[in-house]
Amino acid sequence: MSSRLSLARAGAALGRLATTLVLPLLALVATWWAVVLIFAPPPFLLPGPDRVALAFVRHAGSLLSDGAVTGAEMVLGLLAGVVFGVGAAIVMTLVPWTARLVMPAIVIVQSLPVFAIAPVLVLWFGFGLASKIVMATLIIFFPVTASLHDGLSRLDPGLVDLARLHRASRLDTFRFLRLPAAVPALVSGLRMAATVAPIGAVIGEWVGASQGLGLLMMHANARLQTDVMFAALVVLAVLAVGLRALVEHLTRRWAPWVPETGPAFL
Repeated sequence: MSSRLSLARAGAALGRLATTLVLPLLALVATWWAVVLIFAPPPFLLPGPDRVALAFVRHAGSLLSDGAVTGAEMVLGLLAGVVFGVGAAIVMTLVPWTARLVMPAIVIVQSLPVFAIAPVLVLWFGFGLASKIVMATLIIFFPVTASLHDGLSRLDPGLVDLARLHRASRLDTFRFLRLPAAVPALVSGLRMAATVAPIGAVIGEWVGASQGLGLLMMHANARLQTDVMFAALVVLAVLAVGLRALVEHLTRRWAPWVPETGPAFL
């Protein structure tokens, strides 16, 4: 019985994967190929899927090595952004007056153009991984902090009154009421953070880097190697989708009781 249930779940997962990822991808590639065949644009403007596949084969080594660097920047930036974001939201909830100091600073940093911050970070932290991780952390920090702080601040007033009636301390109220109630908001923030994680890493590589997909795309653009640029974009898309799928899988296992009535990502 259990083996049949496992097979049924695996089949449902494969069907969901085909519906949400494989079929749209095939439709996109078919549309792309049709546009190339019908309009015949120059290869340096829009290469066909065959040229991109050939470029991937020819530059597989650099694409995979640079992709590994960008992937590491994304994951480390995501982890750092989540740690700092969760910590800031908890502090602002437990010590309310800090929210009046921290939240405006967060909004100001998020309102600045990313390209304006990136050169400063490269100047401070160098051309290595550190500046890209900090850039990704800054971008990820806001959705995690804002979503968790909002979830912690929107506890049902009836539960607050119940906690006061039982003389629960502020810490007990936070631990047993506010934090569990804020888990759905945190899950949404984590999924949003995983989606924007590649932005900080790639923009940091555009500004200044010694490795990474962003640097590879800039060099390919300067040489009009559009097929190599598209191959790098494919690798970046795979990394982004994989990171989002991993975060969604982990959040489902961590909070299986959080209701999800809409369509899932994967």
